[in-house]
Amino acid sequence: MSQILWVDDEIDLLQPYIIYLSSKGYNVVTATNGQDALDRFRNAEGETIDIVFLDENMPGLTGLETLQEIKRLRPDVPVVMITKSEEEHIMEQAIGEKIADYLIKPVNPNQILLCLKKHIHQQAIVSEHARDNYRQEWSDISYMIDTAATPDEWKAVERTLSHWDIELENSPMRSMLEDQRAQANAAFGKWVQKNYVEIVENRKPKAESQSEVVMSPDVMKHTVFPLLDKGEKVLLCVIDNFRYDQWKTIQPLLSEFYTIRQEEQYFSILPTATQYARNAIFSGLLPLQIQEMYPQLWVEEGDEDSKNQYEKELVQTLLDRYRRRETFSYWKVNESDFCERVTAQLKGAKTPLNIVVFNFIDMLSHSRTESKMMRELANDEAAYRSLTLSWFRHSPTHRLLSRAAELGFTLVLTTDHGTTRVKNAVQIIADKNTNTNIRYKVGKALNCNSKNIMTIDQPKRVGLPCPNVSSSYMFCTGSDFFAYPNQFNYYAQYYRNTFQHGGISLEEMIVPLVTMVPKGN
Repeated sequence: MSQILWVDDEIDLLQPYIIYLSSKGYNVVTATNGQDALDRFRNAEGETIDIVFLDENMPGLTGLETLQEIKRLRPDVPVVMITKSEEEHIMEQAIGEKIADYLIKPVNPNQILLCLKKHIHQQAIVSEHARDNYRQEWSDISYMIDTAATPDEWKAVERTLSHWDIELENSPMRSMLEDQRAQANAAFGKWVQKNYVEIVENRKPKAESQSEVVMSPDVMKHTVFPLLDKGEKVLLCVIDNFRYDQWKTIQPLLSEFYTIRQEEQYFSILPTATQYARNAIFSGLLPLQIQEMYPQLWVEEGDEDSKNQYEKELVQTLLDRYRRRETFSYWKVNESDFCERVTAQLKGAKTPLNIVVFNFIDMLSHSRTESKMMRELANDEAAYRSLTLSWFRHSPTHRLLSRAAELGFTLVLTTDHGTTRVKNAVQIIADKNTNTNIRYKVGKALNCNSKNIMTIDQPKRVGLPCPNVSSSYMFCTGSDFFAYPNQFNYYAQYYRNTFQHGGISLEEMIVPLVTMVPKGN
């Protein structure tokens, strides 16, 4: 039974309210002054107070003074201020002391009941409604999955599943949703196997009735160039390893100073890995085209050099090919101190195009794999989103983007690929020159008997380099990952439930592409 502490020097006049609340299942304890109310908190001895209704105008300690002390003793308890006064400065003081709500006398019983539902039962009510709504939509979502046959329809599936991932974070129905996502990824994997070559070869529509399929090499031409053509100052923010559900998690923070002009999703190319996908974004080319046109800017799988060390140079090649005369700035942010310097430099930026790459979430993903403590902190998608939100809220990245809004930059927020939580190890046989990524392999004589893999025997058809004449690519789908026969059980256990990328899943391939303008523009 929830317990209410009602503090009012005319408590006898409130007996009808107390009787009404008792009939609704609440236990109401009372105090006629602020000191008695505080004594209840100090001498509670196990008594639980779930919410306080506090009169603002009382003799002795005023309501505001009592509020200050309650917040010092029990900052977690919501306090609802009840007053006859509508003076603005009193409201501002109360809000400054973090009241939960503010009611003007005379109040009616339904207002009180609404306050209780809002501040004590809101989470339970919201969860119950979410469960009911998901039950009603479950069959519709299954139908969406079963009938999805176009890129736009698969984007809708990912948006819908991400919505319910967030809505059902703490719900016992999580397992049902996870089963539905597994069903979706199995179907998506088959669809990609059947259609990927055609999608890559025919990204531009051949008829007006067809929609353009935006993939990694198309991001700059599709989104950034039109903004530059309008004369807008653009900040392109690329967050490595950034999933659609993570975007929806940080969206409210960005909405404080940006208005969304367009929210889209695009398809990351395969492999969904930085070397391929991010280089494709900045060059506007498929990996094979980069290798052939700019061999000095392409890093092979076996090379020890950083796979993304030539991003700035690739951007310049893109601008040159399209005969664009815009100057641009480029920053790669790995540390907080450097992010602060970028924020300072942005103020004086004269370049119409400004690119910032953030590697934090990629580092989070890798550290989670390698650190037992990080595995505990991010043991599922909900916790992974929570860490992302906490990082963004307290990081210099947040300040950089808010400063960009003040300076009038149009923000394009995107990523090179997403990431997925892997669960099932599948055995693969390959030679010693094969790459190390556990979601995709490229090499000679690859051998895997799993049915849930996609093999590309003619890499050039999809714009992928061939390290050798007989090289092929293999991709895991769904939540599978590759492990070698040698120490198979060890590596299966080590990587299980870690977040990986490089393969085929909705989370890795269908990623956010969002254009925002500063509020007031």
